[in-house]
Amino acid sequence: MIIVTTPNDSDRVLVDSSGWLEYAADDPCAAKFAPYIEGGAPILVPTIVLYEVYKKISQERGKGAADRFASQALRQVVVPLDETLTLASARASIEFNLPMADAIIYATAIANDARLITSESHFQSLPGVVFIQPD
Repeated sequence: MIIVTTPNDSDRVLVDSSGWLEYAADDPCAAKFAPYIEGGAPILVPTIVLYEVYKKISQERGKGAADRFASQALRQVVVPLDETLTLASARASIEFNLPMADAIIYATAIANDARLITSESHFQSLPGVVFIQPD
């Protein structure tokens, strides 16, 4: 199932690591994430997403590609992990049975009233998630 939404300038979105990786590599789902990354909506980037995506791109495609991602991501709304978000993440991990990084990503979206844009199936049924069906 694909949930189709059209982002607008007032919506806040949080594109998870899978989305940034698809987009950066121009993988099959890149075009589905592009409206969220290239649109006018404010994009939240949790520091854990910055870490995960920078590391993976650096390992797979080199420092130059990773730096291009970082340059784009750092122009967005970077959300640091503070004590309030840490506790919300722990609660989300317990309630939704999410691994640590995913709980941080989901809790960040919820705390900031943003839609989580993802192709990760374990997020699919959670409230506030726009699930992008992988090809």
